[in-house]
Amino acid sequence: MSPRPRAKDYLQSLPNDITSSIVVFLVALPLCLGVALASNAPPLSGIIAGVSGGIVVGLASRSHLSVSGPAAGLTTIVAAAIGLLGSFQLFLAAVVIAGVLQIVLGFAKAGVIGDYIPNCVIKGMLAAIGLILILNQVPHLLGDDSHFVTDEGVVQDKGNIFTNFVFAFTHINTAAIIIGVTCLMFYFLWEKLVSGKKSFLKFIPAPLIIVFIGVGLNVFFSNSGMLASLAGGHLVKIPESNSANEFFSFFTFPDFSQVFSKDVLVIAVTLALVASLESLLSIEAIDDLDPFQRVTPTNRELKAQGLGNIVSGMLGGLPVTSVIVRSSANVNAGAKTKMSTIYHGTLLLLSFAFIPFLLNMIPKAALAAILIFTGYKLAKPALFKAFYKKGWDQFLPFVITITAILATDLLKGVIIGIVAGLFFVLRSNFKTAVFVVNDENKYLFRLRKDVSFLNKPIIKNKLEMVPENSYVLIDATRADFIDKDIIETIEDFMLHAHLKNIKVEVKKGQNRYQGFSDKLPPTMNKRTIRTHEKEIVEEVH
Repeated sequence: MSPRPRAKDYLQSLPNDITSSIVVFLVALPLCLGVALASNAPPLSGIIAGVSGGIVVGLASRSHLSVSGPAAGLTTIVAAAIGLLGSFQLFLAAVVIAGVLQIVLGFAKAGVIGDYIPNCVIKGMLAAIGLILILNQVPHLLGDDSHFVTDEGVVQDKGNIFTNFVFAFTHINTAAIIIGVTCLMFYFLWEKLVSGKKSFLKFIPAPLIIVFIGVGLNVFFSNSGMLASLAGGHLVKIPESNSANEFFSFFTFPDFSQVFSKDVLVIAVTLALVASLESLLSIEAIDDLDPFQRVTPTNRELKAQGLGNIVSGMLGGLPVTSVIVRSSANVNAGAKTKMSTIYHGTLLLLSFAFIPFLLNMIPKAALAAILIFTGYKLAKPALFKAFYKKGWDQFLPFVITITAILATDLLKGVIIGIVAGLFFVLRSNFKTAVFVVNDENKYLFRLRKDVSFLNKPIIKNKLEMVPENSYVLIDATRADFIDKDIIETIEDFMLHAHLKNIKVEVKKGQNRYQGFSDKLPPTMNKRTIRTHEKEIVEEVH
């Protein structure tokens, strides 16, 4: 676990954290609204969840770079839950209960689950999210804003991310594509300009400039009459209030009248488990992206997420989780401490309260450029090359995870990736746990690492294939563990080997867990065994 930052660390990181918070704010704003729409929930519920995830979770968590908010991975569950309960207020009660359950999971130390995710699966998850971002945002770059904005692969109202991607090329808006392509090119040029430099330019957030470019181009098109400017669904849209009373009327509060009903409790448990798992996966991924490789205490994170969901549900917000896209944008923007996520939550609150009319001028094409660049950073071609060089046991689970996430969703894809990774681990152990060499009638069976029951068929078959009048040396000194099934197989072979005039010697290790019976036939002295072992290996090679 990394040490807690001191007040001095927060002060030194202030320039980085402020600029990063602006980037995350610009990324999070449309995503919060998009997730709410995709969940069949009020648009404001997404903003409330973003504020709760930024400020409440940010304050309670010890993650340095994770950003929490409403996640697209929960949209299907949320939409179904709201439809089942028939009341958004009842759903909010389930969100609050889910938060309480997450705190219980934190005290139960359930955060250890995230430590069992293979690195190739985590990298595959990040790359898949990057590809999904690109597929999801290209339509908005082209001017097709007919489907919801999300940050993960979910089925939407007009199809999935692939059909929406193809469909967008038949509905190109000239103003949108000019704005989007200009902003995207600027982002790549800006990144190249400031890369590796320590000038003041490094602290100017490129997404903020991109937003100004997008708004400026749209205003120019409107005033010049050169092109039809973007309006309506092509722009960000958040609720505007004309008074304090109208502002507070936007909030919805939970209905606890049926809090112990079966449907509410089942939904609460489902939300708690899925949101916790998504958060743990995201935490593992973001810690891996952290330039300083700091480690987040996962049990503390579950408690922080639970507190965030309690506050979000009480104020009318969607459930929150740690979200990879916003967190990745936070890392790429140069954030140093968790103050960045707290600042971003504060900006969401202030912008919604005081300047919604300005935010509603931002073209979605400009925001799409920001997200496409983030997706590219997550799924660089160099990442695929690096895993290919590591070997098939790393590359295939990496690719399988990406494919599964694109074909299904985040959780299902990761589970499939873990199964694939486990298969290659077992396969590797299966192949390396037993080493067999022979030369004429001399055989060496060397047991290495952990020899489990999975190795029983190959050992049994190889032993039975030993011809008559042979010598067999079984070396168990390099095995950390030998399954009882393996021991019994070897003992059975030794008991009937004399029928084929096979001489068997066992070289036992010092590990008392190997369990070879002391009643086995006597062996030769150690010097003789070492001589036979050396002869077998030398003759084979």
